[in-house]
Amino acid sequence: MHPEKIDLPESPTLRGGNETILFVEDDNFLRPSICKCLSQLGYRVLSASNGIEAVEVWNQNRNEIQLLLTDLVMPGGINGKELGERLLRENPKLKVINASGYSAEIVSEDFRLEEGVNFLTKPFQMFKLAKTVRNALDSLS
Repeated sequence: MHPEKIDLPESPTLRGGNETILFVEDDNFLRPSICKCLSQLGYRVLSASNGIEAVEVWNQNRNEIQLLLTDLVMPGGINGKELGERLLRENPKLKVINASGYSAEIVSEDFRLEEGVNFLTKPFQMFKLAKTVRNALDSLS
């Protein structure tokens, strides 16, 4: 008797890039680990712990940043939605991904969020992060 060969699913390939990402997250434990994941994928990561700090980083690096990955709920006077809107006014080509521990339906009453496109529900796996970031950067709109 020969045991049947079982095909195990291949682990998905993580596609990265060399673009610059502004990552905004107020959780001091989560921020370094996500920065490390993005850096391991080849991205240049600039990080901030709140919206005010993110605007400062943006002002110094606006010509280099292609994507904003931001938590929606943050302390400090500027939440993720407001930050995204502000930066998009300055650069309409900027790609924006919002993240939250809440579902897209709960947080997106007045603007469109689509899981895996411009929204990530926390916690998320590295593959989901990598895929969403790459898809956003590759999108034409």
